[in-house]
Amino acid sequence: MTTYRSSFEHGESAHSEVERRALDAVDLDGILQDLRELVAIPSVGGTTGEQDAQQWCADRLRGLGHRVDHWRIDLDELTAQPGFPGQEAQRDAAYGCVGVAGDGDPALVFCGHTDVVPPGDLDRWPDRDPYALRVRDGIAAGRGTCDMKGGIAAFLGALQALRTAGISLRRPVGVHAVVGEEDGGLGAFATLRRGHRAAACVLAEPSGGTIVAANGGSLTFRLEISGQSTHGSTRLRGVNAVDGLAGLLPALRELEARRNADPDPLVAHLELPYPLSVGVVRAGDWASTVPDLAVAEGRYGVRLDEDLAQAKEEFTTAIARACADDPWFAEHPVRVSWPGGVFASGRLPKGHPLLEETRGAVLDAGGAEPAVLGAPYGTDLRQYAAAGVPTLQFGPGDIGYAHAHDEQVSVAELEQVARTYVLLALRRCGTT
Repeated sequence: MTTYRSSFEHGESAHSEVERRALDAVDLDGILQDLRELVAIPSVGGTTGEQDAQQWCADRLRGLGHRVDHWRIDLDELTAQPGFPGQEAQRDAAYGCVGVAGDGDPALVFCGHTDVVPPGDLDRWPDRDPYALRVRDGIAAGRGTCDMKGGIAAFLGALQALRTAGISLRRPVGVHAVVGEEDGGLGAFATLRRGHRAAACVLAEPSGGTIVAANGGSLTFRLEISGQSTHGSTRLRGVNAVDGLAGLLPALRELEARRNADPDPLVAHLELPYPLSVGVVRAGDWASTVPDLAVAEGRYGVRLDEDLAQAKEEFTTAIARACADDPWFAEHPVRVSWPGGVFASGRLPKGHPLLEETRGAVLDAGGAEPAVLGAPYGTDLRQYAAAGVPTLQFGPGDIGYAHAHDEQVSVAELEQVARTYVLLALRRCGTT
């Protein structure tokens, strides 16, 4: 195995002796080994691999000297709770995992999800194996390296560095390893309902060198468009549900444009802060029959600070208006429903010190000046924010590689982020 040497110099007088000792203890080879072991676990949401990854985290945290709460989530009880964020993968079992070094609620918790999305076409992966970490030319590639096992390996590496350096923190530091983030966020929901809290939280989601201080949300919509079937040779006798769907698309584009007309400053840099897209279309069961049903499912972006009920109302109103002047739809209205995960928006409270603390840690760890932005996708940030835990995202990786066949993370970025986490933990928690 290649041994990696640090590319950072950290003898600056700006660092205290304790900080220098902790930074010197960051072991990049150890971070890559953790990442290798995590990637090797095929923890696709809803599979037993998801459970295996949580067990791996529990064992690793115990090795770091953490008090570990590793519990089986009561899915029946959880899904019946108000505010349950939904799920798209079917699960027979799910586990939570929390580690805390010290007594009481942590001054800082690092959070990461261990579930990954399916690999897709295996022929697109080297050796048809998405779960083998490949490190070449400063890039670590494999399913989950970016989203977001690289972030987990980075914060475990930071905590290992503190332990190796023999540094005791004055206030507790913690880790929340969660499942189900990709399809709703039931793991974070279960963790917070169990009573685990912190004074602040950093999500190790890929942020590409920026600090993500807010997320837009998203909802999954389903449209059921009724038609009237007939033989394809006499199609004028029927009503083609596919044509009905096509007639709705301009209304959806108009709705999207209206909702993006005046975005929040944190997401104004994005070409499309609140996207609305149709991802699945199903219609018909015979080529020579006019289909009597078309079903379209898609993603509907939720604006920052927008109430979910209001977001849904605006969508259903737009569909109703599009159908209002059509004689067929007047008697056969399009049915709108909301399956799948529910991602509200969320943000770090304005002026919270975690932002400047993270910025300072990034710079002092050798990173470039980070931009502070919002992101168009939903994460567990909104759940922690709703529970009163100030939260931001900063982690290794470019979101453009998430879920991709060439999913990857920069080795140098893994190290830089781990160093940032070391300084953030020391400064937030203090030393004895």
